[in-house]
Amino acid sequence: QLRLVESGGGLVQIGGSLRLSCAASGFSFRPYAMGWFRQVPGKEREFVAAITWSGDNTYYADSVKGRFTISRDNAKKMVYLQMNSLKPGDTAVYYCAAGPGYYRTDDYNYWGQGTQVTVSS
Repeated sequence: QLRLVESGGGLVQIGGSLRLSCAASGFSFRPYAMGWFRQVPGKEREFVAAITWSGDNTYYADSVKGRFTISRDNAKKMVYLQMNSLKPGDTAVYYCAAGPGYYRTDDYNYWGQGTQVTVSS
């Protein structure tokens, strides 16, 4: 069974940090680019960050560039999103995804169930 499971979400104060993790199982992890998206109620799911299968190249939304870092460990089938200097606008459900592309939801074949991140004062 193909599965992605996110963890690490929670409540954090403005300026704080969180590290999201995504565990993959049931499929060959290595060929896929991995991405993080986020969604708030009433809005479309938006791209946050992506990383190539080798880890050599990373891509970020302008809104998180310089604050978030995506990384992966292919041996462990894990993807991470380190989030620093968090702002209220970062509040959303964060989803991990696997697929051949980078920026669009249509580029991804597999999705996790999401983890809630709430940034408050």
